[in-house]
Amino acid sequence: MRIGELGLATGVDVETIRYYEKSGLLTEPGRLSNGYRSYDKEHLERLSFIRHCRALDISVADISRLVAFMAKPGPDCDDINNLIDQQINRVKARLVSMHALEKQLTSLRSSCDASHPGRECGILHELVAAAHGEACVCHTAHPDVSPVSCLSKS
Repeated sequence: MRIGELGLATGVDVETIRYYEKSGLLTEPGRLSNGYRSYDKEHLERLSFIRHCRALDISVADISRLVAFMAKPGPDCDDINNLIDQQINRVKARLVSMHALEKQLTSLRSSCDASHPGRECGILHELVAAAHGEACVCHTAHPDVSPVSCLSKS
């Protein structure tokens, strides 16, 4: 099958398939006489595996490790378990960060509880205050924190 067909079969964009080839996650396919790539069942299965791993937010580097484990299975699966344990910890940390972000946005939203002219919007006033390095409802100003980093803190 050609690259477009592989993409349709797996739901993976053609450019992403090429990226996976360049990164070594997908083996290079054979070529047809016209120079087009020709993918087979193994490519389809590997790409489906990669896509599933990416859906679990596993990094390309970790997918590469998993592919290496599949190619040369060790006597036990401790390395694979450790890799997934690390992924679980990253997800937990992001959940904590996302919860903090939710609280910040909720605080910001509470600064404008009614509809009024845009120039009187409490949310905009808070965002402008933060841009000037002043305290805002979702962050407190620090003398050594720039306004831009204040807005991106979690």
